[in-house]
Amino acid sequence: MSNSKNILLGYSGHAYVVAEAAFKAGIAIHYYADKKEAQNDPFNLDYLGYEGSGDFKGWNEGFGFILGIGNNDIRTKLGKLVTNKDEDLLTVIHPSAAISKSADVGKGTFVSSQASVNALSNIGRFVILNTNCVIEHECHIADGAHVAPGAVLAGNVKVGKNSFIGANAVVKEGVTIGENVIVGAGATIINDIPHNKKVVGNPGREI
Repeated sequence: MSNSKNILLGYSGHAYVVAEAAFKAGIAIHYYADKKEAQNDPFNLDYLGYEGSGDFKGWNEGFGFILGIGNNDIRTKLGKLVTNKDEDLLTVIHPSAAISKSADVGKGTFVSSQASVNALSNIGRFVILNTNCVIEHECHIADGAHVAPGAVLAGNVKVGKNSFIGANAVVKEGVTIGENVIVGAGATIINDIPHNKKVVGNPGREI
């Protein structure tokens, strides 16, 4: 249970899911930061300003920071900004997620409801493991990646930095996916994918 004052970075779509999971996990959130004040404030948070501005009031005040950004590149940049300033970057895990005691989950990562992370898997920093995804034994998910709802990674799968695995995609055991890869929704991946590729279909094919 955390009662410290925490700041949610970003305040739309994905941030709402993260905020709700944080509250259910007993993590208090009092403020949000974004480029401009939100018109919709579903969780009654106070606007603290934009973390990228020179006069942002959140630094060096003992706040915890929670990443609420869905975009991989932006989320990774924000995660590095927070850690480089030696601020406290929180990991949010929904209480319904199943995390193996032998798995490792990095700072600033979000694990959504009903997600499973199995034995000896290693999850990097600033990662999203979205609703009902399955990360099987000994997988390695690098910093800034996003595994979308319902996706299944079989054992010993490796996912590179900032890659995106689409909703309900299936990745065969032992496959290596490079950095900055996009795997389309529902794709079936049976072979390794090099960096910077887009792959869709069953079986997966580059586009």
